[in-house]
Amino acid sequence: MQNQTFGRVIRQARKDKGHSQRSLAVLVKLDFTYLSKLENDRADYPPKEEAIKSLARHLNLDAERLICLAGRIPQLYEEVLKNNYDQMPVLLRRLRENPEFAQKVFLAAMEEDNVVSDQAISLLPEDRNPASGQ
Repeated sequence: MQNQTFGRVIRQARKDKGHSQRSLAVLVKLDFTYLSKLENDRADYPPKEEAIKSLARHLNLDAERLICLAGRIPQLYEEVLKNNYDQMPVLLRRLRENPEFAQKVFLAAMEEDNVVSDQAISLLPEDRNPASGQ
C-alpha cells in the first residue's frame, strides 16, 4: 500500500463498488465536485472526520486508516496527544528523523495488535522472523 493517497484509495474503492462520483457523493452527503477534488488529491482542505467515516462505511474501508491517510488525527486519539503534549514533538521528531526507530515502534505496535503483515514480518531480524524457519 506504499504511495497510496487518500484520493487514490477512495477512487479505487468507489470504482470497485461500482459507484459513480455523483452516486457516492449523494450517499455520503458531499458535493460531487468536492468528491472529485478529494479523489484527485486537489482539495483545499481534508474532509471532516464524519465525512471520512461515511466514505469508509460506504466503501468498506477502515475508517481509522482513512482518517490518517487524509492527514487528520482520529478524534479518539486527540486526548492522548493532549495528555502527552510535551512528549509528542520529541516522539514525532524521532519517528521522522530515524527510520529504524520508527520501524521498531511500528512493528512493536503491530505485534501487540496481532496485525503484523507478511511485509512487516520480512523486516524483522532473522532471530525474530517466524518465516526464517528458526
